[in-house]
Amino acid sequence: MEETPDKLFFTISEVAAMFKVNASLIRFWEKEFEVLKPRKSNKGNRLYTKKDIENLRVIYHLVKEKGFTLQGAKEKLKQKPVEAQNKNLEAIEKLQRVKTYLLDLKKRLAE
Repeated sequence: MEETPDKLFFTISEVAAMFKVNASLIRFWEKEFEVLKPRKSNKGNRLYTKKDIENLRVIYHLVKEKGFTLQGAKEKLKQKPVEAQNKNLEAIEKLQRVKTYLLDLKKRLAE
């Protein structure tokens, strides 16, 4: 998942591109997870805030990266709120960046 640009609202196509998934999956998760509540424009288009994207990031991590079922992800979110899950996810992402940096450094030193 790439960094979130500095905007107030994002369209569903922008959010889908951030996660490299189809917009239909985002709409499906919106129906399945009550933490996802994007605003709607006057035309009915979904407008996602950074908070919505943080919630999606946690759901994506649980379902796509950890392999949870939808029901399992829902239960995990009930046990541990999204905010706590998000902090864990941020720590994991930072550790992955450090790992990538160290592996790159090791490769350059070996050359």
